[in-house]
Amino acid sequence: MDFNVKKLASDAGVFFSRAMQFTEEKLGQAEKTELDAHFENLLARADSTKNWTEKILRQTEVLLQPNPSARVEEFLYEKLDRKVPSRVTNGELLAQYMTEAANDFGPGTPYGKTLIKVGETQRRLGAAERDFIHSASINFLTPLRNFLEGDWRTISKERRILQNCRLDLDACKARLKKAKAAEAKAAAVPDFQETRPRNYILSASASALWSDEVEKAEHELRLTQTEFDRQAEVTRLLLEGISSTHVNHLRCLHEFVESQTNYYAQCYQYMLDLQKQLGRFSGTFVGNTESSSPPPAATSPPAVGAATLPAVPTIPVVPTIVGVPNTVAESVLNPNEVKPPASGTRKARVLYDYEAADSSELALLADEMITVYSLPGMDPDWLIGERGNQKGKVPVTYLELLS
Repeated sequence: MDFNVKKLASDAGVFFSRAMQFTEEKLGQAEKTELDAHFENLLARADSTKNWTEKILRQTEVLLQPNPSARVEEFLYEKLDRKVPSRVTNGELLAQYMTEAANDFGPGTPYGKTLIKVGETQRRLGAAERDFIHSASINFLTPLRNFLEGDWRTISKERRILQNCRLDLDACKARLKKAKAAEAKAAAVPDFQETRPRNYILSASASALWSDEVEKAEHELRLTQTEFDRQAEVTRLLLEGISSTHVNHLRCLHEFVESQTNYYAQCYQYMLDLQKQLGRFSGTFVGNTESSSPPPAATSPPAVGAATLPAVPTIPVVPTIVGVPNTVAESVLNPNEVKPPASGTRKARVLYDYEAADSSELALLADEMITVYSLPGMDPDWLIGERGNQKGKVPVTYLELLS
């Protein structure tokens, strides 16, 4: 074992000197070299960047994985440099339960059919969530972690070195100051009337010794000043690199927003498709295309189904984006030739504004009340709507059917 006593003693001396300087500065008994205002601003901006990056990173992890146990598990796998096992999303698990329930209740029953449709949509939502989490982790979380575990560690290391250089510099300044004060005291004019000439000789010898000590302190001060200036320049360049970090994080933030937008757009489209499917399913009850005389409204299944179904949230919809079908099932409908059936008409509340695509359709305004009914052979996604003397086809998904 190579045990260098001189090096150990030297390191201990440096550590003791820095500790003494730091303590005296805290007690107000020693002067401290101050950095310029620009450097201090760079330090403050770097600290702020580090603190907010940590908070944003932690909260984004919570957003992507709300389960704390799962986050701890993923953290351990990452630290052990092992692949995180694939985990089923909540949507996919719900889809599995709904499919199993449909098979148990009977996939041919109305409830079973609906469970299968909703379960499939939940599966698609779960898959979209998985893709979003993967994209956000790569494009947003990884750059933030790389900054904290890479660039910031380098900056922190260089800042500690700069702090030690500053303590050494201030300690050298203090030693030089003490040496000069002792030299000035020893170089005071001796009393030639002194009856003991030996005092004069001792005074001259002490003055020479303190002169050598001043030269040595000045040499050390020049060396420590050079080292401090060099380290200050290195640290300053690293701190100015925070601007590049902000630019990189800005680009990553745009990618995160884009992936989040795509995710929510997918979810919205999936739910719209599901809403149309459920509307088509309930349309068979409303129109009863196989019989022109439906059961009374008091005991009619569609009345119960429509009353128990939750109201669709009033989200503004642009038909040209959503893609609501505007084609007629078999032929173009002439509103003037349509006559309402003797029974089977219902009231409906309009959920969204709808602009008619042609003369066979009826334009709708949100929250208005209209009368609707179905005709034999008609597309179940559409109903005939009447408002006063106006008549035309209306999409089922834009309506809330009332009992």
